[in-house]
Amino acid sequence: MSQNFTTEYRKRLLFPLGEPSGKPAKKGKLSWPVVLLLIAGALVLFAAVGMATGNHSLTSSGQVSAALGSAVPIGMAGLGGLWSERAGVVNIGLEGMMVAGTFCGAWAGYLVNPWVGLLAGMLGGALGGLLHAIITVTFGVDHIVSGVGINLLIPGICAYVNRIYYKDYISAGAGANQSPPADPLPYITVPGLSSGLKTIENHHWFLVSDIAGVLGGLVTNLSVVVVLAAVLIVVSYFLLWRTVFGLRLRSCGENPTAAESLGVNVYKYKYMAVIASGAFAGLGGAYLSLVAAHFYKDGQTLGRGFIGLAAMIFGNWMPGGLAMGAGLFGFTDSLQLRDPESVHVLILIVAIAMALLALWQLYRRKFTATVISLVVAGGLGAWYALTDEVQRPLIVATPYLITLVVLSLASQRLRMPKADGQIYRKGQGK
Repeated sequence: MSQNFTTEYRKRLLFPLGEPSGKPAKKGKLSWPVVLLLIAGALVLFAAVGMATGNHSLTSSGQVSAALGSAVPIGMAGLGGLWSERAGVVNIGLEGMMVAGTFCGAWAGYLVNPWVGLLAGMLGGALGGLLHAIITVTFGVDHIVSGVGINLLIPGICAYVNRIYYKDYISAGAGANQSPPADPLPYITVPGLSSGLKTIENHHWFLVSDIAGVLGGLVTNLSVVVVLAAVLIVVSYFLLWRTVFGLRLRSCGENPTAAESLGVNVYKYKYMAVIASGAFAGLGGAYLSLVAAHFYKDGQTLGRGFIGLAAMIFGNWMPGGLAMGAGLFGFTDSLQLRDPESVHVLILIVAIAMALLALWQLYRRKFTATVISLVVAGGLGAWYALTDEVQRPLIVATPYLITLVVLSLASQRLRMPKADGQIYRKGQGK
């Protein structure tokens, strides 16, 4: 493809009605320096509250390691949603594709080895993606209807086959919905650096020990699947935003009619995107059955496919934002593994953050938002002051509550692909 044709291709794809007239970009978009500044401010806040309360567990290496582990299935489901929706196909069937990954991963991990289990999990999810592509792309069925059907069909099939295939193991008393355990996958610990950071963390120096705890969580007992997931997010960014392949795929989600007029096989790219979407979700499911539990169990995903979609939307259909969303939801999900006192301290942190947000809204003269933020901050502060711990049911519900809150706060800056969810038929622009 010549340079002139590539330039013209980009113009006709991105500006089918003509190039913009030099209007400035919309305000409110977060730049990377601002994001890094917010992260630094959050770390200072965590450190200050840790010193005041004497509870440093929220920035400990154990908490960070657990958060990364919890973020993997959410991030992979979100990455699957990003690939699919960038090509214009809504995929709420990610939950069912994750279930396929948990079953196929555990099955192959038990019969062969966990590495083959990872591949089998991705293959199981990819088959679910292929089914979704056939239904939506080829037959033009509504994307939501197809996704709901997949979420009902695949878990039912997996549960049924599990009871039939492993009936001898189940009858031996292992559990009515559990498969035999697979061998574990390796973990990565950087020798020397890990122990050194742990020593600094144990001194509980203000901010220094908190930074050491966060860094220690990145180099201690890190599953190889966590590293693989991080690599896949980075590679996805370069593929989708730095290659002609990615430009063509994204064109199918922005303006498929214009893409077709320039020679793009829209059906082919939609198929590739949705199949890849299922493979990523399957990898997230295989992580749950091979790393988190070492076996398949009914209901193992616990809605993480839907939380992954929320992380993708929070990230504005971008890999970097998706990674931050997965980290946030993974952090709240991992709180179920911590003691109730840690969650109680988190309430105080959120209360202070809401108070600071109220000051910022007041500076911007948004008085309604200021009042709302102050009311929330006051309510959370009173909750912290009047209680000693958070009840277990509320801790379990935290990831889902955070999902709702974050989506409601992020809704004003979202920009989904223009043709996302639309039924496309070849030649419809003629």
